[in-house]
Amino acid sequence: MEIASIPITSCSKEHQKIYQEWFSYADSDGDGRITGNDATKFFAMSNLSRQDLKQVWAIADSKRQGYLGLKEFIAAMQLASLAQAGHAITNDLLNSDVDLGDLKPPVMEGLDALIAKKRKEKTSDLDANGSSQVQTSAAPNWFSSKASKKVPLSSVTSIIDGLKRLYIQKLKPLEVAYRFNDFVSPLLTNSDFDAKPMVMLLGQYSTGKTTFIKHLLKSSYPGAHIGPEPTTDRFVVVMSGTDERSIPGNTVAVQADMPFSGLTNFGTAFLSKFECSQMPHRLLEHITFVDTPGVLSGEKQRTQRAYDFTGVTSWFAAKCDLILLLFDPHKLDVSDEFKRVISSLRGHDDKIRVVLNKADQVDTQQLMRVYGALMWSLGKVINTPEVMRVYIGSFNDKPVNEAATGPIGKELFEKEQEDLLADLKDIPKKACDRRINEFVKRARAAKIHAYIISHLKKEMPAMMGKAKAQQRLIDNLADEFGKVQREFHLPPGDFPNVDHFREILSGYSIDKFDKLKPKMIQAVDDMLGYDIPDLLKNFKNPYD
Repeated sequence: MEIASIPITSCSKEHQKIYQEWFSYADSDGDGRITGNDATKFFAMSNLSRQDLKQVWAIADSKRQGYLGLKEFIAAMQLASLAQAGHAITNDLLNSDVDLGDLKPPVMEGLDALIAKKRKEKTSDLDANGSSQVQTSAAPNWFSSKASKKVPLSSVTSIIDGLKRLYIQKLKPLEVAYRFNDFVSPLLTNSDFDAKPMVMLLGQYSTGKTTFIKHLLKSSYPGAHIGPEPTTDRFVVVMSGTDERSIPGNTVAVQADMPFSGLTNFGTAFLSKFECSQMPHRLLEHITFVDTPGVLSGEKQRTQRAYDFTGVTSWFAAKCDLILLLFDPHKLDVSDEFKRVISSLRGHDDKIRVVLNKADQVDTQQLMRVYGALMWSLGKVINTPEVMRVYIGSFNDKPVNEAATGPIGKELFEKEQEDLLADLKDIPKKACDRRINEFVKRARAAKIHAYIISHLKKEMPAMMGKAKAQQRLIDNLADEFGKVQREFHLPPGDFPNVDHFREILSGYSIDKFDKLKPKMIQAVDDMLGYDIPDLLKNFKNPYD
């Protein structure tokens, strides 16, 4: 079963031409996006009920971006046409047996006259000026050196654009002032906001991570190696591209249109073990996969990797929308390195799913024991009171081994596979919500970081004994965290890892940091309390 994207269904060339003209008319600011205000005026001409239009928008804008591009607009028009023909508007309507090839555009009352009037005005403007003025996109160049500090709200045409504006104006100044990028996470770039949702696969060698990706893509990808020994020795990002090729890590990290510039912090030793695999594929237009080297176990763990493996997985975990931990029935032990990797996922528990792969290699009775042993192993590592969601199956292109599993096992695997694929299908739809969630988490972390740094600065003496005072603060960092928590009434779970913070802090002179800047803190508080809720309100379903 292939993961289908939200169906932007095909229609005849003749109808596409009509929809293109309608889209250009409805897109009042010419930025290639139709937002709520434009949509309500244009869709009103269909004379459909508000409830029907609410459903049309919800299905067309299923990613909750707050706007419709041309493809989504065509889907909306097809739904409007079906609604006018008496069909009930449901999520599956465009996937049903309706012949969409011959589906006529919906009846839009008065639209032809309005378009004719606009054509006439355009022609008279051309005659008057002698040449047409090229219309530039209203989408701002957020991260260019010439970008103005104040970006007007009117130029914000989607939730993601709004988050970019808020980051530049309110959050980034705080991060820069207190070196948040050195301690926690690199500064965000344009590509971080625009990146496709990512799914990362983690597990020991030969648990089927690469095979799992091949199974979903229904084909191999450049640089894929499969074998019983540890074959994937590098982090491989599998993403959409115009042709099949592998790009080396150093090249990927410096490309402005890719969200991987932050990986340069892990050095050349890591970048030589990182590559990007590009290929044209329908699924990859919506999701990017991150294949990882097998987590080491036994004696191999003593041979240190040349880079910070746990740090890299933690960096990817913050960027990913879903993290799959793969096990197989013969590799249930959680090694020391795997423990460290799972611990580094702290704060991202909502993204983690466990996959018990190759489950058709054991019979039903053994599978029950294996499942119990897996839950026991995970319970010792993942310290949460909730039970982790475990998907059981055999995620490869071979038929299920019914000799071992029996008919009941086969039915179970098929249902589990459908559940996991449904989980993956939801990723593009939830990507916008996830981005807002991560942005809010980052803002809170940056605020706490500013409180910690400014508190440490305040504890430093004005003149003598600075070196001793710094060492005392670093040694008693846990107590200092406690003081900050009590002073500003902050939740203890939001504070960074003490050992990690201490390690980075020891390379800095605390005296050189800035004092607390209440205006910057207030700007972030206003952003969390007012700006983000207002942004979501502006780009919600216009018919709610």
